[in-house]
Amino acid sequence: MEFRKDHEIHTRRFRSNVMLGLVLCGFVALIFAITISKMMGGATMVEMEASDHVLRPQLLKDTQ
Repeated sequence: MEFRKDHEIHTRRFRSNVMLGLVLCGFVALIFAITISKMMGGATMVEMEASDHVLRPQLLKDTQ
């Protein structure tokens, strides 16, 4: 069985696909880093739980 050498167009497509994959991975990493930095921006666990717009009795402050 003989393997043929790839044509030049296949080499260019492979290179551009690898570059596109790296760009997409970088974009995902950037979004992940922004999300983590926003979550760790000094917010306490109660503040993060309160951001889902659901009334929870344990989050209400005592009025007594």
